[in-house]
Amino acid sequence: MARTPADHYATLGVPPGATTAEIKAAYRTLVKQHHPDAGGDQRTILALNAAWEVLRDGDRRRHYDHGAGLGVGVPPHPAGPGNGAAQGRRRGAGAASDEELLGWLQQVYVPIDRLIGQVINPFPAQLRSLAADPYDDDLMEAFCAFLEQSRSRMEKVEALYRSRACPAAARGFGLSLYHCLSQVQDALVELERYTMGYVDSYLHDGKEMLREARLRRSRLKEERRRVEL
Repeated sequence: MARTPADHYATLGVPPGATTAEIKAAYRTLVKQHHPDAGGDQRTILALNAAWEVLRDGDRRRHYDHGAGLGVGVPPHPAGPGNGAAQGRRRGAGAASDEELLGWLQQVYVPIDRLIGQVINPFPAQLRSLAADPYDDDLMEAFCAFLEQSRSRMEKVEALYRSRACPAAARGFGLSLYHCLSQVQDALVELERYTMGYVDSYLHDGKEMLREARLRRSRLKEERRRVEL
């Protein structure tokens, strides 16, 4: 049965007229609730991820809203004599899928991982330097400059993540990558709040989020080795 345009919206619990920010907020809330790390359901995660992949992109969302690209797939021909051409096409499709996955890993994951490392790795030294005297204007100015540089890098990360859809073969890996970069972005927000009011809870939360992001990045490296090419 072909899906209606309302399905992806219903999956995320938002109306068809929702803004991109509202859709993103709903997606992030739901994936945190249903992620396997929290004991969630993998099928639900896949449905949420599929909805987000379509609705986050303006062009894909417009096509989806107008019913484009929702046709039912053609069932495969049974294997047997005289069907060599169909088998050849399937083999060709498999090679194309491998090439797509390799391209995504090299052009999206690798540069994203490098940029995330450039943000995460210097933070311990930066925080130690600030801890010497948080009320020192020069130290705080240097830390704020580092935060700004980190935000700039994360903007590049976001652009890279959106530049190319994650292949189906690495859908779970792509979701884990999204959670990692989201954790870094949330940490930057908390640390920026700390610089504006010296509220220790913001500093604590930012540090914890960075610690979690570092763990997620390590798990991603392990998971990357298991992604089949």
